[in-house]
Amino acid sequence: MSLTSMEAGGAQVVTVNAQRIDAAMAIQFKEDMRTETEAGPERVILDLSHVDFIDSSGLGAIVAAMKQLGKERKLDLAGLTPMVDKVFRLTRMDTVFNLYDTLQDALDPEHAAN
Repeated sequence: MSLTSMEAGGAQVVTVNAQRIDAAMAIQFKEDMRTETEAGPERVILDLSHVDFIDSSGLGAIVAAMKQLGKERKLDLAGLTPMVDKVFRLTRMDTVFNLYDTLQDALDPEHAAN
């Protein structure tokens, strides 16, 4: 799984450079997220704009990544493609995460949720 990370707007932005987060990728995703986010800002934004497919294992991996951050840090999601957005809303994960249409929306203080 290829993840890239940068800091922007006081947050760490982790971009998933893969089209799928599924059972075959979930364990590697969790390990890579732990490595990328071991230290850093309180807010982490996961950019999913390249991801076209996610299954229940992928959802579980993202939830696990959120839990790895601990209570003092926050994971927001940005750039969900229509299919991935639909999965998050059908599973009610949109009540667990703040979802932003674009990475720019997530970085914009006017759009940021508290």
